[in-house]
Amino acid sequence: MTSVAGETWFQDEALQRVLALLNADSGEGRVVGGAVRNSLLGLPVADIDIATTLLPETVVERAVAAGVKAVPTGIAHGTVTLVVDGKPFEITTLRRDVETDGRRALVAFSDDWQADAERRDLTINALYASANGEVVDLVGGLADLERRNIRFIGDAATRIAEDHLRILRFFRFFAYYGSGRPDADGLRACAAARSKIATLSAERVWSEMKKLLAAKDPGRALLWMRQVGILTEVLPETEKWGIDAIPGLVVTEQALGWAPDPLQRLAAVVPPDAARLAKLGERLRLSKVEASYLQDWANAPGIKDDASEAAFDRLLYRYGPIGIGAQLKLALAVARGKAEGDFEEMARTARLSKLLERTTRWKKPVFPVNGADALAAGLSAGPRVGDILGKLEQQWLDSNFALTRATLLARLKELIES
Repeated sequence: MTSVAGETWFQDEALQRVLALLNADSGEGRVVGGAVRNSLLGLPVADIDIATTLLPETVVERAVAAGVKAVPTGIAHGTVTLVVDGKPFEITTLRRDVETDGRRALVAFSDDWQADAERRDLTINALYASANGEVVDLVGGLADLERRNIRFIGDAATRIAEDHLRILRFFRFFAYYGSGRPDADGLRACAAARSKIATLSAERVWSEMKKLLAAKDPGRALLWMRQVGILTEVLPETEKWGIDAIPGLVVTEQALGWAPDPLQRLAAVVPPDAARLAKLGERLRLSKVEASYLQDWANAPGIKDDASEAAFDRLLYRYGPIGIGAQLKLALAVARGKAEGDFEEMARTARLSKLLERTTRWKKPVFPVNGADALAAGLSAGPRVGDILGKLEQQWLDSNFALTRATLLARLKELIES
């Protein structure tokens, strides 16, 4: 018998209190999904979701009677969040699909564990742990988990037709948990339905891709997505650019202790074309911070690895450390890949590493003169203020930020009078 009873997360007093509440008086609650899957793989357990035979209203009633905070986070869809000792537990009533259209589902509440399992997406996500910790497998998830096989429950095409986002989830879970080749039936079904990705909201698509790109090594998943035409559906910008930079970037991240960065990985597979990346940001509804990252990277000038510190600091001032840092990381990954036995590339790697380290320490100096100074010096408000301050700032930049405020104010008067 497979069990998670001895796991620290399962013995947590708050979780045990919730399970006791749900399993009293002919009710039943089981931990389901990621917590069980990750526990069996020896991976960290974060969110703990629980499925129950109780109706959501009954869950709320029991919680209130037990002095437990109940939040109706999705009560119309059967979900209530119980908060115990500050820890949230999402409780969802067993369901069966009544109607699906690829984007949303009409469900009916149920007390049938088999039906609840069969409506889920992947076998490894449909594992339950009962109140005593015994793992309940109704769809063959344990065998797939042991083989690191990512497989849809039942007919792959049917599962995808219920929710087209499952195409991307298939590859995302393959990136995190899969081994070898993707399941053939799943791969064929995803390829056949790839045009349906266009029917999904941009937010859902980017959320899945961002999670996929955050995997320890998303390279194999991206390769298979490219092979069957799905990557082109999501990121057409990669079509003529390719994903060849990903393996070297991942190796470098692991060697140098960089945390996986979805935006850095995205920059590795799309061309540094600011106009195209602006459209990408709009299409996928990237946040302002995310879109700005790509723009900074695309607009950063080519960095010469033998640049002097002063010249490099001027570039950092003009273009910022984010885009330049992203560019340096990609260049460093390429150089490290060529460095073995090549002394020139080894030297280039060392120089790039030094520049990258300087980027992380750099703080933008503050230009000592502003518009108020220009007006105080007798300049009328208007476009000329910006023009003159721009010229003055360039002189300050050319001096490697050495010109003092007093010197700059004197030159400001000269520029106004010229």
